[in-house]
Amino acid sequence: MSQQLDAAAAGTIAVGGDLTVHRLGFGAMRITGKGIIGDPPDRAEAKRVLRRAVELGVDFIDTADSYGPRVSEELIAEALYPYPGGLVIATKGGLLRPAADQWTPDGRPEHLRAALEGSLRALRLERIDLYQLHRPDPKVPYEESIGALRDLREQGKIRHIGVSNVDRDELRRARQVTEIVSVQNRYNLFDRHSDDLIDLCEKEGLVFLPWAPVGRGDVATDAVAAIARRHAVSSYQLAIAWLLARSPAMLPIPGTGSVAHLQDNLAAAHVRLTPAEVVEVGKLQLKVA
Repeated sequence: MSQQLDAAAAGTIAVGGDLTVHRLGFGAMRITGKGIIGDPPDRAEAKRVLRRAVELGVDFIDTADSYGPRVSEELIAEALYPYPGGLVIATKGGLLRPAADQWTPDGRPEHLRAALEGSLRALRLERIDLYQLHRPDPKVPYEESIGALRDLREQGKIRHIGVSNVDRDELRRARQVTEIVSVQNRYNLFDRHSDDLIDLCEKEGLVFLPWAPVGRGDVATDAVAAIARRHAVSSYQLAIAWLLARSPAMLPIPGTGSVAHLQDNLAAAHVRLTPAEVVEVGKLQLKVA
C-alpha cells in the first residue's frame, strides 16, 4: 500500500466516554521473551517497536503485569516515559506466571491491590487509565474481585475498569458491582464465540478489545487470500480490517516484537471493505491449522 501509515486512518473510539483514541491499538504481550516470560531477545528492538507505534499514530497500548511478568510494562516506561499527551496505557491484573506458557488466575482482592501497585510503579504512573481483570478466578467470588477494582478506582488509582475473558453473564455480574467500560476476549476469523458480546458492547457503548486478532492458525487460506487480493493487501491485514469493519465498538490490538510486522499490521487501518465484503468474510468457516 502506497499511502503513509497512520493509525488515525482507522477512526476513533471513546473509552469510558472521555478517552478518545485511534481504533487500532498495540498489544504489548509479544515484546517479552519466549513463552511470554523474561526479556525479549532484543530489548532495544522492543523499545523501537513501541516508539514506532506511537510515531505512526497508535495512542492505545494494552499490556498486563503477567507479561514477563512485568517486563512489558517496564519496557513501555523505558521506551515512552514521559508519555506523550493523549497516550492511553491499559493494563491488566489477576494472573500469575509460575512458568512459561502457564497462566494461573488469582482474583483475590489483596493480590489485585498488590498487582495494581506494581503496575503503577512499573509504568511510572499515578493512575491507570484502563485497568482490566485479566480473568475470573473460580476460587474467588467474581463480585469480590470486581469490588476490589471498584475500591481502587474510588481511591483514584484507576480511571476506568474493564474485564477480560468473560461471558455475557460474567459481564452482567461485573456491571452490577461497578461501571465497566470494556471487554477483552479472544476474537478473530477463527473464533467467533464472542459475537453476542460484541453486539452488546456496541449497543451499550462499551469497547471490545479482541485479543489474538488474527488467530493462531494460518489465516492465509484461499478464501481469505482471494478477498485480500482485491485490496492488494495480505490476508493478515484483511483479517484486522474485517475486525474494524465488524463493529464500531471494536478496538483491535495486534501485537508484535518487530517494527516491520508492526507496520504491516497498521496498514490494515487504510483498508476499506464494502458492506458485502464484511458479510462475505464473516460467513467464512475457518479452522485453526
